[in-house]
Amino acid sequence: MGIMEREKLKELLLECKMLGFSDVQLSNLLNKDEMEIRALKKELGITPLYKMVDTCAAEFEAKTPYFYSCYENIFYEEEQNESNPSNRKKIIILGSGPIRIGQGVEFDYSTVHAIMTLKNTDIEAIIINNNPETVSTDYDTSDKLYFEPLIFEEIMNIIEHESKNGDILGVIVQFGGQTAINLAMPLYNAGVKILGTSPQSIHLAEDREEFSKILKALNIPQAKGATVYNEKDALNVVEEIGGYPILVRPSYVLGGRAMEIVYSEEELKDYMKEAVKVSPEHPILIDKFLEDAIEVDVDAVCDGEDVFIGGIMEHIEEAGVHSGDSACVLPPQNLSKEIIDKIVEYTTKLSKELRVVGLINIQFAIKDGIVYIIEANPRASRTIPYVSKSIGVPLAKIATKVIIGHKLKDMGYVGLAKGKYVSVKEAVFPFQKLPGVDPVLSPEMKSTGEAIGIDTSFGKAYYKAQLSANMRIPTSGKVFISVKDKDKKHILEIAREFKELGFNIVSTKGTGEIIREGGIEVKIVKKI
Repeated sequence: MGIMEREKLKELLLECKMLGFSDVQLSNLLNKDEMEIRALKKELGITPLYKMVDTCAAEFEAKTPYFYSCYENIFYEEEQNESNPSNRKKIIILGSGPIRIGQGVEFDYSTVHAIMTLKNTDIEAIIINNNPETVSTDYDTSDKLYFEPLIFEEIMNIIEHESKNGDILGVIVQFGGQTAINLAMPLYNAGVKILGTSPQSIHLAEDREEFSKILKALNIPQAKGATVYNEKDALNVVEEIGGYPILVRPSYVLGGRAMEIVYSEEELKDYMKEAVKVSPEHPILIDKFLEDAIEVDVDAVCDGEDVFIGGIMEHIEEAGVHSGDSACVLPPQNLSKEIIDKIVEYTTKLSKELRVVGLINIQFAIKDGIVYIIEANPRASRTIPYVSKSIGVPLAKIATKVIIGHKLKDMGYVGLAKGKYVSVKEAVFPFQKLPGVDPVLSPEMKSTGEAIGIDTSFGKAYYKAQLSANMRIPTSGKVFISVKDKDKKHILEIAREFKELGFNIVSTKGTGEIIREGGIEVKIVKKI
């Protein structure tokens, strides 16, 4: 490349970066790999500058450690770069990015607890996140904050900049939810040290086939299922696993995005057409859906040797509702000691086998006395704040200590935690603020928050949770009941209980006839 060509290319690339083009966009436009674009920028001397956010609105000089990147005045780097790396040891924590409906702010809770733990050591805590409404991006939360998109390019730029002075011990990805976890392998492949659970272990849990092999080796039951890439494979798998209903979802997604329970071939074909648009680079997971099962969530911390189980949460809704939308109770109210012991055994075995260092969330389904594993996520879950508050033990802080080398045994946290009270978590939904949104709960998360009720009994705790979520429980009036044919056999007892509580029953024709045949007074109304 001649000098003139080189200068023209540099001018063009610099202009693109100043206009906000990412390396991924440039790689698509220039038909090059993202790493080639990165190497080309380095060769041409194009690196970002970091400017400080003026939190004092120019009224007086700001000294906040709060930075953003730009490519303005790049030729005057010495004068213009306002982020001066310290010579301390550093750990970078990835946040969860913008909060959307279907993604909880609970990941920010874990991120902030991790920062607080590191700030009590001699390690500099650096946060990368790009949501101005979260606590992790408050200017005084971390030692240093970079307000940048959670993409490979920006994270690598910050790592390289901070490496100019002091040692970066590594990057923590497990507190930022799926957004951060998805960056583990690309960063690892670029030579970045991932602290805590290794990217290889994360991949084992995320990859359906690899995960199934581990469960088989550990003799842990799993609902039948498979990974598919097209409609033909999907239809074949349904036959192999014993027909409908099935649970379908793209891999590597957050908040149960595009996850559905499918009851027919027509529904499955429609789903496959839509799912490819959601995540074309990742396969579709198909599982036999366990109907009438009790779903259970477990949050635990592992240091590679010992496991501390913070809580076993029994969902109040049956399996099939996203864990973020389901009300749940801790400790479980309807599980036998044998079932609880089995859950503890499976959690301990799987955490050690995956070599988890830090947090892990495992979802189970109990059907006909058998404990099945649905999935495992070696990262913070959205129930971490709920469990931590319920048992009085900050799980994210313990996990951070484990990540930087402390042992659970030395801290006195091994086995199943014992709480003093009954805690009920209830989800808060945005349906009143979003007219036209389907309020029916499904495997795809729809809630925007949650509330907790704590008391000495389940009934009182549940009532407090409802009040906290602004759900006023009626004690009289009418109850409308209408269910599909397959659920009609279950509805009679529920209707009877409502009648005994003093409610009048209103129902559509089919459901109403079943209720009336059961000897319960019901008013039948027309179906809309």
